Amino acid sequence: MLGYMTIGTNDFAKAKDFYRAVLAPLGGKAVMSNDRMEFYASGAGGMLSVCVPYDQTPASAGNGAMSALQASSRELVDEVHALALANGATCDGPPGERMPTFYGAYFRDRDGNKMCVYKMG
Repeated sequence: MLGYMTIGTNDFAKAKDFYRAVLAPLGGKAVMSNDRMEFYASGAGGMLSVCVPYDQTPASAGNGAMSALQASSRELVDEVHALALANGATCDGPPGERMPTFYGAYFRDRDGNKMCVYKMG
């Protein structure tokens, strides 16, 4: 059902470097890019894009907004969370079981966008 999700950035070059590094272990790679947007996909459906806002006002993180990245294992959740922190993210919830069928970790990217990486089941 989800086609793509776009999050804003105030430093496009750093955001591209960040998402290229963090999404790689999940199979994500840049599939389309221009001077203000870059789209990432894994071939499993849906895309994530990072962009400089079209209206040219500063990007800000949405209160209550969060993007979730699906991982194939708990170990991959741990790896991606650590990779995000190593690339400038801040921890917004360490890896762990949140309920019997959900293992997740949370971080905020350099622009404050909240992300979750999770394994269901």
